[in-house]
Amino acid sequence: MRDYELVTMVKPDVDEDGLSETIDKLGKFIGDRGGEVNESDRWKKRKLAYPVKKFMEASYVLTRFKLDAVSVKELELEIRNWEEVLRYLVVKVGN
Repeated sequence: MRDYELVTMVKPDVDEDGLSETIDKLGKFIGDRGGEVNESDRWKKRKLAYPVKKFMEASYVLTRFKLDAVSVKELELEIRNWEEVLRYLVVKVGN
């Protein structure tokens, strides 16, 4: 398993409960595939430099986790289908 960081941009109209639900869903997905979430950090809503799907701001969530490469691809495919997520980026940390 490798270390990864995931930054997720969530629609601004998602309330705190919805944001918590999204974070829990993400943690469950990683845990079900044998990975582990090391840290999940909510950032406040931030203004975007340009519109993304007609939104000018988004809530950001940074998640640090360990997972194997095949499961990371599955995670990306899964997140792509989540309605509340505007954009995401997964980055491998370290070697």
